[in-house]
Amino acid sequence: MTRLLSGLVAGVCLGLLAGCGPAASEPVAASEPMPAAPPASAAAEPAAPVTVPASLKFTGKTLDGKAFDAATMAGKPTILWFWAPWCATCASEAMSIADLQQEYAGRLNILGIAGLGNNKDMHEFVADLEVGAVPHLDDEPGKLWKKFGITQQSTYVILDRAGKIVTTDYLDDLQLTTKVKSLVA
Repeated sequence: MTRLLSGLVAGVCLGLLAGCGPAASEPVAASEPMPAAPPASAAAEPAAPVTVPASLKFTGKTLDGKAFDAATMAGKPTILWFWAPWCATCASEAMSIADLQQEYAGRLNILGIAGLGNNKDMHEFVADLEVGAVPHLDDEPGKLWKKFGITQQSTYVILDRAGKIVTTDYLDDLQLTTKVKSLVA
């Protein structure tokens, strides 16, 4: 009786699963062995270490005074956004920066480098314009501005994946977005 009931249940299940198992005319194996897991050597190998280009060999302090090493950005396209807290043009760019950060998170680095102002005003700029998802460095002394030859705010320094500088200039929103799309593609 148990055999008859088992056969009936198997037949009903096969009918319900149509196409998900063996055809009704094929015998149903009592237990199919599970495929073996791939050998450990077939697992994805860790990514090779990324070479840090000269353009990302710098350190700084965040607006909150924490150490920041730009080497952590190696291997991805990067936007260095040089801004000042009193700059109206910089304020108008903040929404584009926030949007790019959200859209390309994980595929693009963005780093704000604030200068020509004090730390309190830099904090207010970031809070008021809602660009806190982007890390920002306090470069009040101008060390990084000098390193990159920046003489005025608002300037973008855009690096490709290899760290090669592809743009050092003011860009409007459309130009910036177009440049980012070509680098991240």
